[in-house]
Amino acid sequence: MNTTMKRAPQELERMMSRFDTAIRRAGIKRTHQRLVIFREVARTGDHPDIETIFRNVRRKLPTVSLDTVYRTLGLFGKLGLVTTVRPLKERVRFDANTNVHHHFVCARCGATLDFEDRDFDALRVPKTAAVLGRVESLRVELRGVCADCMAKGRRS
Repeated sequence: MNTTMKRAPQELERMMSRFDTAIRRAGIKRTHQRLVIFREVARTGDHPDIETIFRNVRRKLPTVSLDTVYRTLGLFGKLGLVTTVRPLKERVRFDANTNVHHHFVCARCGATLDFEDRDFDALRVPKTAAVLGRVESLRVELRGVCADCMAKGRRS
């Protein structure tokens, strides 16, 4: 998927407010680097990988290191500000949308798209999975061909 899926301004504002609250509650400094890194993940629904986040943050903060971005995203994960997504055989991608939602992964272009569904939200962990350990979250991941790739296929 070639287009960047920017978040609606109200949604980005809500995420930035959640960022401020989480940082304050954890007693962690709200540094400019942390703010820029979180905003980079939150501004898009594309579920960027670490290299994309680093490259875009570096445009704003030329002295930031890849290690700083890694450590900061790890901190954000511990604070519940981001989650990780592992589509297909790609690198780990990051998602600042921590509301209950699920993913559609395109097998052709690798796009990872969010969707909500109350029926999926209500799924219970099967006993066969529960005996394996404590389940802490349940997300449904659908795989197929996205609308953009299907449209490109019709035009070819």
